[in-house]
Amino acid sequence: MSRVPQSHLDAAAVNRPLRGRVAIAGAATYGCGEAPGMDDMTLLVRAAHAAVADAGLTMQDIDGLATCSVNASMWTMPVIEHLGINPTYVDGTMIGGSSFIAHLLPAMRALEAGQCKAVLVCYGSAQRSATFGRKEGVAARRFLDPQPYEHPYEPVLPVAAYALAAARHMHEFGTTREQLAEVAVAARAWAQKNPEAFMRDPLTIEDVLSARPIASPLGVRDCCLVTDGGGAIVLTRAERARDLPRPPVYVLGNATAIWNRQISCMPDLTTTAAAQSGAQAFAMAGLKAADMDMAQVYDAFTINTILFLEDLGFCAKGEGGAFVAAGGIAPGGRLAVNTNGGGLSCVHPGMYGIFALIEAVRQLRGETGARQLSKHRTAVVHGNGGTLSSQSTAVLGTAETL
Repeated sequence: MSRVPQSHLDAAAVNRPLRGRVAIAGAATYGCGEAPGMDDMTLLVRAAHAAVADAGLTMQDIDGLATCSVNASMWTMPVIEHLGINPTYVDGTMIGGSSFIAHLLPAMRALEAGQCKAVLVCYGSAQRSATFGRKEGVAARRFLDPQPYEHPYEPVLPVAAYALAAARHMHEFGTTREQLAEVAVAARAWAQKNPEAFMRDPLTIEDVLSARPIASPLGVRDCCLVTDGGGAIVLTRAERARDLPRPPVYVLGNATAIWNRQISCMPDLTTTAAAQSGAQAFAMAGLKAADMDMAQVYDAFTINTILFLEDLGFCAKGEGGAFVAAGGIAPGGRLAVNTNGGGLSCVHPGMYGIFALIEAVRQLRGETGARQLSKHRTAVVHGNGGTLSSQSTAVLGTAETL
């Protein structure tokens, strides 16, 4: 299944007329790290208001909404109540942490069709501070989201699933624990340049290798953070975005692919549906991995980054370990990856996808201070949901890429 059918690439070509027709006009985060006394909705609403203000708009200008929650299936309804909006376009699609990247293409179609004029994509989670936190959510999903081929064996999900993929990659391609550790160390090096990052202490390869084991071969430093945080972006048609205060960041391509829910149903533990979503998004954008100035990918675990760099085309299958070795994705390396510190060191409140988008926007605008890349015209943003289940890829660019 690693070969993407031509029919799927042809489907991506149908979306080519939408290339650059919609732009991200506003972006903001709120309460990232620890936000005691706040709940999911408070974090979402404050991030939403900040993003709308960043776009030079008011909440009454928002007539499109895309949002979802791990804990609430009808999340769009209370969000509409709290924001006080009356949207003509609503998307509550929930496919895990990739959702907010997957929300882009439907919103682009709605904006281009004239169904709405400004779409707010937003998220908030108090997973670290809430009484009903990650542990309780995982237990509840055994009933709300049954996985019949895995739950009877009581694996420690999701980490056991990603450990399985890591072990297979190591067996099949000779990937080493040290190479996995390189991903965590690189993320921390970027986080040290980011005052908003939750973990900024120095981290070495040896620190990662000697950290508390969680699910072999992964240790605690191979695993993402558990934080609070809210994030939001505002989408408008490109011509409107050019008249707003911030430099527009254009959506050049977007695609989503899902091959499985349970990791036990993956056709190949070392190849994810990112191979499809990436190919389709790049086809829509008319670009390729080599054209990207940065990659903001969902690094829930260190193996994710290696898998996605391979599947998105930055290196051949099985070469991801060598690609990240010797500081390959750290500051000054061959490719800038997760320049905010990613889910491993910056922020991870349950679902990370919106934060990868926001970091790409900030980099493309040239707003990231000490971690700012000198070359920042293009970015690929990739989201992951479930246990290597849903994959969504977006290609973003500045005005020079149109």
